[in-house]
Amino acid sequence: MSESPRKHSVLLRMSAPVCAFILKSLGWTIEGGRASVSKAVLTAVPHTTNWDLFFTLLCASAIKTPIWFMMKHTHFWWPIGILWRFLGGVPIDRTKASGVVDQMADAFRKREVLYLVIPPEGTRKEVDYWKTGFYHIAHAAEVPVWPWFIDYKNKCIGSGELIYATGDIEADFQKLRAFYEARFGPMPHCRPRPER
Repeated sequence: MSESPRKHSVLLRMSAPVCAFILKSLGWTIEGGRASVSKAVLTAVPHTTNWDLFFTLLCASAIKTPIWFMMKHTHFWWPIGILWRFLGGVPIDRTKASGVVDQMADAFRKREVLYLVIPPEGTRKEVDYWKTGFYHIAHAAEVPVWPWFIDYKNKCIGSGELIYATGDIEADFQKLRAFYEARFGPMPHCRPRPER
C-alpha cells in the first residue's frame, strides 16, 4: 500500500486512452465518471465471472481512477506478488487479531487516495444476502460507498452517485438496492444478513 498518488497519476494518464480504446473496440460504453472524493469503497455488482475484474480495471483506467482490491496475503508470493501489487492488489492477513474491517479502515486513514473494490455478493454463486464487510469498512473509515455495475447484456459499465454510510444499514442498503434495481430489475438478495 505504499504506492504514491503521483505514480498512479502518471500511469493512469498514460494508460487511460489505451483502456478507453480497448473498451470501445469491444463494444462497451462507460456510464458515469470520476468521483468527487479521493477515497471510497466501490461495490462491484454483479459478481458472476472472472472477467469482472478485467472490465473493471479497464473502466477505472479509462476514467483515470486508481483502484485497489483485497486478496489473501498468501497470494503475494514472489514474483507474482509484484504483478498483483501493480494491478492494485492489497494483501489481507485474516489470521491477525485485528479484523479485515480494522485493517482496511487503517489503510484508508493512512492514504491520500484509495478506491477499494469489493464485490458485496462475495462469490460468483447466487446468494440470499449480500456480505456487509464493504459497508462496515466504509462506515469505520468514514468514506462513501461508490456503486459500480457491469451490464454484460448491454455492454455497459460504470458507476452511480456516492452513498454515505450513516450507520443505519437497512436504510443505506435501500439506496444501494434502488440504484441496482433501476438497471437490473428486482434484486431481492441486495440486503444485509439479519443480525443474530
